[in-house]
Amino acid sequence: MKRYEELKNLILSLEGDFVKFYDKNNSAAGTRVRKGMQDIKNLAQEIRVEVQELKNDE
Repeated sequence: MKRYEELKNLILSLEGDFVKFYDKNNSAAGTRVRKGMQDIKNLAQEIRVEVQELKNDE
């Protein structure tokens, strides 16, 4: 569950930048959103691999 919490916290940490980008047209916030989304993608992939390994070990 630690990985789930990591993922949740990462998503929540981007909320302010999403607001700044979409509501206030702040392009620097868009860059941070894109980086954060890449981090989410990478973390999600790590979690997928971990789950698959645990499932296969059963």
